Amino acid sequence: MVTDNDRAYVIREIRKDEFVLLKDFLYEAIFIPEGVTPPLRSILDQPELRVYIDDFGSRKGDHCLVADCDGSVVGAVWTRIMNDYGHVDDDTPSFAISLYKEYRGKGIGIQMMVQMLELLKMQGYKRASLAVQKANYAVKMYKRVGFQTVDENEQEYIMVCEL
Repeated sequence: MVTDNDRAYVIREIRKDEFVLLKDFLYEAIFIPEGVTPPLRSILDQPELRVYIDDFGSRKGDHCLVADCDGSVVGAVWTRIMNDYGHVDDDTPSFAISLYKEYRGKGIGIQMMVQMLELLKMQGYKRASLAVQKANYAVKMYKRVGFQTVDENEQEYIMVCEL
């Protein structure tokens, strides 16, 4: 449990009836650099983004934890073995994480990441991966929980955490 100004945030597994929320959190996960206009929500219809949420819960490596504040889901971290930007091999789950803006910077993201890494380790996974834009402030958080850069391109780091 994470607390902040008398508010408690419980990190728990997502319920099937909440899978629909992943579309909102996927949109929230899109990094928008300062001064750039956010994309239309229709960007989520692109195949390279749909891979994160289509038929979630039906494939190997599909795990999701949410941050619940007084009965409302305010953040999510989920993994899936998929051919996404952070794909390193067919045995390594890739991470996605996001929080609604007003809940960022309170330590909730770190707690969600740590608990997801523990869950994956208990499930027998050897490592996890993700891709993150180099300018994204979340790079620091990923390093703090044990992710290391294993590759990069012009815009992104590909990071892996050994479990």
